[in-house]
Amino acid sequence: MPHRKAAPPRGVLKTAAAEGQRFRHARYYSSPDLEQYVEHFWAVQWDLRGSPPHRVETLPHPSVHMIFERGVGGRIAGVARGKFSTLLKGNGGVFATKFRPGGFYPFARTPIVTFTDSTVTLGGVWGPAGDRLERTVLALNDDDARMEVVEDFLRERRPRQDENATLVTTIVDAIAADLGILTVDDVARRFGLNPRKLQRLFAQYVGVNPKWVIQRYRLHEAAEQLARGPANQAALALELGYADQAHFVKDFKATVGTSPAAYARRVREYPRA
Repeated sequence: MPHRKAAPPRGVLKTAAAEGQRFRHARYYSSPDLEQYVEHFWAVQWDLRGSPPHRVETLPHPSVHMIFERGVGGRIAGVARGKFSTLLKGNGGVFATKFRPGGFYPFARTPIVTFTDSTVTLGGVWGPAGDRLERTVLALNDDDARMEVVEDFLRERRPRQDENATLVTTIVDAIAADLGILTVDDVARRFGLNPRKLQRLFAQYVGVNPKWVIQRYRLHEAAEQLARGPANQAALALELGYADQAHFVKDFKATVGTSPAAYARRVREYPRA
C-alpha cells in the first residue's frame, strides 16, 4: 500500500472563482529505491457533470512530469516557466509522476532544457516501450496498479549513478528550503561552484536557470504568506530578497497575473470546501 503525502502542495493558486466539491487529489511517495529520482506520484479526478467548469491555476515547480490522461494520452511535460492554467469540465482524471529536479535526466539522457515549456510523447523519449507504457497505464483504474507499472518501467531503465544529478537535486532542495539563498552567487558560494558551471548544470539537468528557480520558490512563499492573512508587502519583499516593493509587485503580477494585494483579496473571497 503506497504511503500518501499529507502536507498540502505548494504552488496551487487560489485564483479560481470557486473551489468546487467534486474533486480527488492524492499524492503518493515513491518506493525507497526510486526516491532519488521521483518526488511523488499524483492523481487528480473530477466529476463536474451538471456543474460549471472549474479553473485550476498553479505556479509549477522546476520538475519534469510524466502524465497520463485518457483522451489525451501519455506525455512528458518539461518545466513550465509561466503560470499553468487549465479548465476542468465534465468527468475526467490525470495520473502522473513528478520527477525530482535533476531526476529525469538520467532516464532521458538529453539536456532537460530541450523539454522546457513543451511536451513530448512517451514514444518520443523511449520508442515503442514508451507507447506500451502509455497503453498499459491508461487501461488501469487503480492508483496502486498504475504506480507499480511505472515503477517497474523505471527500474528496468535504472541509470548508473550520476553525481551531477544528485548534486543538482540537493541544490534545488536547498533553494526551496532556505529563504536566505537570494542570488545565484549565494548558491555558487554555498556549493563551491563556478556560476557558469552552475548555469550549465541547471540547463542540462533541470531545464531552467538557477535564478528562475530562486524566484519561483520565493513566489511560492509569497503566495502562501498572502493566503494566510494580511501581510506587509514591503517587509515581505525584503524577506524574499527584492531590492524594493515595486520589483516584488512587478514579478508577482507578471507571473501570477494579479498584484499581491489583489491576490490577497481574492483569497479572502475564495470559498472554502
